Amino acid sequence: MSAPIEIMGVVNVTPDSFSDGGEWFERDDAIAHGRRLIAEGAAIIDVGGESTRPYAEPVPADEELRRTIPVVRALAGGPATVSIDTTKLEVAEAALDAGAGYVNDISAFRHSPEMAGLVADRRVRCCLMHMLGDPQTMQDDPRYDDVVDDVKAFLEERVSFAVREGVPEDKIDIDPGIGFGKSVEHNLELLRRLDELTTLGFRIVIGVSRKSFIGRLAGVEEPRDRVPGTIAANVLALERGARVFRVHDVAEARQALQVAAATLAL
Repeated sequence: MSAPIEIMGVVNVTPDSFSDGGEWFERDDAIAHGRRLIAEGAAIIDVGGESTRPYAEPVPADEELRRTIPVVRALAGGPATVSIDTTKLEVAEAALDAGAGYVNDISAFRHSPEMAGLVADRRVRCCLMHMLGDPQTMQDDPRYDDVVDDVKAFLEERVSFAVREGVPEDKIDIDPGIGFGKSVEHNLELLRRLDELTTLGFRIVIGVSRKSFIGRLAGVEEPRDRVPGTIAANVLALERGARVFRVHDVAEARQALQVAAATLAL
């Protein structure tokens, strides 16, 4: 039986995220937005306090804690799992203390290797993502021998590290990192050959929502107007094996994926 499909709704508690920077920066607005995404069908709510858009400036841990922890605490304990989107050990630990049950680390435990032990001790799920460099450098002429083979080898190595640190394999998801150190052609190749990553045996998380490669392909400048392209990419990713979809527009993504899953008999 195929793994169930889950929608991961995005709550950016930031002033500078590429798609909705500042819109949910106020605590009460972020909490209300998270609750709305849950009502629309999000199984996971991904709360982040540091923008990871290209060339974004790092955020100190104390500020990231101030932004995220009240939101995590308010959303925890409901029908959706709360995820903390962070690379920092102290932020992840505080979020888990506040009720989060998932750690989404774009650095795949490279920024804070001790985070693997934390995830293992708390027995929570995690997502390990591929990124070339860091947000400040990742789009500076990214190159690969073969983007799919290189991403697959990276994820395999990071999974091995996590397992050695005690994280159970059934608590690990993997993310190819669409847009994180990739050209438009790299992103398309990863989506085209996404099924090659399923051979690693882990749930695949896909995050294409409103991203710039969609805008470049479709000639759409405003991120909010990239929802149709996001849906197209998600449906194709579903057919190729993705099962968790990180999106800003939960209701639209859920409807499209329900229809696609029924058509594919998943």
